[in-house]
Amino acid sequence: MYLVDTNVLSELMRARPDALVAAWARDLTAMTISVITLEEIEYGLALRPSARLERWWRSFSEGYCEILPISPTIARRAAHLRATHRLRGRQRTQADMLIAATAHEHQLTLATRNQRDFTGCGIRCVNPFTVPAP
Repeated sequence: MYLVDTNVLSELMRARPDALVAAWARDLTAMTISVITLEEIEYGLALRPSARLERWWRSFSEGYCEILPISPTIARRAAHLRATHRLRGRQRTQADMLIAATAHEHQLTLATRNQRDFTGCGIRCVNPFTVPAP
């Protein structure tokens, strides 16, 4: 099972998504996203409205995906991850660490184009832009 990052979901929303990403997603019966990804997608749609993208997003979010909330356990883990990285001289965003902590808590592999942002977070990652379908 995968936790799908915003950059992968955004690619799937394109009129002509990357062939590898489309192939990777084709056989998935459902996708799981973080509430952080929900916010990022909704922000993008509010900033640059598109009737086509909004229809796609509504259909997808209402019938095809599970949205995981941020629990106190996830928030604590994200804080620890961000502090650990900061102490080692590496900046990590709050959003990315909340996504990493969500993947860890639910034992999901994170599907992201930005694997480097999640190095050292104790989670498995896959890059659908470079790997064949599952």
